[in-house]
Amino acid sequence: MAVGKNKRLTKGGKKGGKKKTGDPFLKKEWYDIKAPSMFSVRQCGKTLISKSVGTKIASEEMKGRVLEVNLADLNTDEDQSYKKVRLCIEEVQGRNCLTDFHGLSLTRDKECSLIRKWQTLIEAHTDVKTTDGYLVRLFVIAFTKRRPDQVKTNCYAQSAQIRKIRKRMVDIMTAEAGKVMLRELVKKLIPEVIGKEIEKQTQGIYPLTNAMVRKVKVLKKPKFDITKLME
Repeated sequence: MAVGKNKRLTKGGKKGGKKKTGDPFLKKEWYDIKAPSMFSVRQCGKTLISKSVGTKIASEEMKGRVLEVNLADLNTDEDQSYKKVRLCIEEVQGRNCLTDFHGLSLTRDKECSLIRKWQTLIEAHTDVKTTDGYLVRLFVIAFTKRRPDQVKTNCYAQSAQIRKIRKRMVDIMTAEAGKVMLRELVKKLIPEVIGKEIEKQTQGIYPLTNAMVRKVKVLKKPKFDITKLME
């Protein structure tokens, strides 16, 4: 190697040595998350945010933050561990963040455990407006069911039956969700009332099993009302 080419090594590193980075967690503060009143456990976790600096106010930055909590933790019931609830922070009071229901979904392993060969999977979705002004999109999933003494390996439904079932599903979802407030709807979603109703009403078209609401999205919310949230 030619002498004097590799100047960097002798000069002792780059100019302007590295800035000392402080621990980023020193600049953060913890807030408690309060779940809505429809769940039995109100104190469901903590979240952290950088302290207020200049025009960035921590409590304002928090609003609109979406958290995902397992339903088993919210209701202290292990059997509901396959559902995940999304909560959206609507209001910050002192060190408490008040949240509102933002969505619900099944866990990946639960969805995969339902899907099998030799049966028909039927899905339907619809947008429903609750009585208190929330626009909610519901997704339903169901599977055809084998007869107890069936010899044939498969139990496929015909496409006309599937269309009828899907229409019935949409009607049930609209009827169940359109006549209640959001909190009542969430109370219906937890014990799977809509799924059972679908199984019951479609019995005459083709017997179904594992009918359940696999996902709920809140598309539009009414104007924010703190008194409703405080209830």
